[in-house]
Amino acid sequence: MRDQSYAVKTTQIRLAKRSPEYWRVTIDNPPLNIFGPEMLPQVNEIITAIETDEQVKVVVFDSAVEGFFLIHLDFLANLDELAHLPPGPTGLHPWTEMLVRLSCSSVVSIALIRGRATGMGSELALACDMRFASREKAILSQFEVGAGLVPGGGPMARLSRLMGRGRALEVILSADDVSGELAELYGYVNRSLPDADLDRFVDDLATRIASFHKQTIADTKRLVNVASLPPDIEIESGWNACVASMGRPAAQQRIKTLIERGFCKPGDAENRLGDFVGQP
Repeated sequence: MRDQSYAVKTTQIRLAKRSPEYWRVTIDNPPLNIFGPEMLPQVNEIITAIETDEQVKVVVFDSAVEGFFLIHLDFLANLDELAHLPPGPTGLHPWTEMLVRLSCSSVVSIALIRGRATGMGSELALACDMRFASREKAILSQFEVGAGLVPGGGPMARLSRLMGRGRALEVILSADDVSGELAELYGYVNRSLPDADLDRFVDDLATRIASFHKQTIADTKRLVNVASLPPDIEIESGWNACVASMGRPAAQQRIKTLIERGFCKPGDAENRLGDFVGQP
């Protein structure tokens, strides 16, 4: 199926149509697919396009950067302005509001995870309706507790519903890397597949769903949402706790130490973040 170019022109995020009903959103911010503040309006543009298009039924999020799906905030940037942006119409911070909008959209969203989905990358994947991971190459994590932070994009609310209280606490409080295989066992992802099979599986599934009636898809997803999505207050509480934790001396010292060890730069610290946040 031939891609058709789409009008949205962004620097780190590309939106392409496989067909009018099936879109791909590709994150392309080498070398790490780190989330910089400049990407927030790009995400908003993508979510708005998904919400307002009358034909699209399925959107797949993937990465063009080897080894990385999407990772955490760029802690080398000025994050104070990002942390204190005015809330959107729902009262949520723009990042958390975009994740909620994606989950509540009538369009089916699928995360194709190859490489590291860390922090905000994990949160984006969790906001999608389905997640499929490379068995050999996917690594998911909510590393924040190891950096002295409370995760801000809703993983406490979402992971608890996906995998249960004990496993959610294990994943979040250990701040450790979770392989694609373990992620499947815990319910972090729908399935982990051999890397050679991942693209074909996701493409076939997206194409199949995109062939069905749009209103039927939307009605079915809405009813599943009623039964499974966390209320906005849980997402808001998590973000507020995250912002409060950023100002604590313990977090600032922990992040400073991680940066001195290579955090937010290509190299071993990002390739083995779970190991690094576990060091004193």
